[in-house]
Amino acid sequence: MSRDFAKKSAPNKRRSTAAKSPAPAWLWFIIGAILGAFAMALVFWNNAQTKPPATPETTKPSANTDSKTPKPRFDFYKLLQESEVIVPATEKMSEGDKTPEQIAPNTEFILQVGSFPNRPEADKYRAELILLNLDAHIETVEIHKGEIWHRVMVGPFDSQQKLASARSILVANQYSPLVMKRAKSGK
Repeated sequence: MSRDFAKKSAPNKRRSTAAKSPAPAWLWFIIGAILGAFAMALVFWNNAQTKPPATPETTKPSANTDSKTPKPRFDFYKLLQESEVIVPATEKMSEGDKTPEQIAPNTEFILQVGSFPNRPEADKYRAELILLNLDAHIETVEIHKGEIWHRVMVGPFDSQQKLASARSILVANQYSPLVMKRAKSGK
C-alpha cells in the first residue's frame, strides 16, 4: 500500500471554502462589559452580606471622644463687626470752607486688600498694588496660638478724598478692599 505523494488529492468536500472571520471588536467590548458588571455585582453582594448592620449603639460617638476634640471657635464674625466701617460713596463737604472733611486726629482709615497665610503670596499681592501706584505694606498678625497671617494694607489716609481715590483705583482693577477704622499708631 504505497502512496503516490506526487499526486495531489482533491480537497475534501466537507471543508468549507470560506475562511471563518473573527468576532467583531464591538461584540468583545459588550461581552467584557457584561462580565465586568456581573463581577462587580458579586463583589458588592458579598460585601453587603459580610458587614454587620449599623445599630444605634455603634453609630453613636462615645462621650470620651467628644471631650478630647475641642469645638471650633469662629471669632471672625466678631472681629469683622468691630473693624468694618461703611464709607459713603460721595464726599461730605464741610459748610464753612467747602473743602473735603478731614478725618478725626486720633483715628485713621486703612484699606485691607488681602490676607494670606504665607509671606510670598502677600509679597506678590503687594507688588501688584505698588504697580498701581498705591502705598501698600504688609502687616503680620497672630490670630490664634501660632496661627500667623500676613495682611496686605493700603494707607493710612488723612482725608476722605484720598481714601475714596485709592478705593476707586482698587475697585476699578477688580480688587475688593475692606475699609478699616482704627486708632492711630505712634509712627
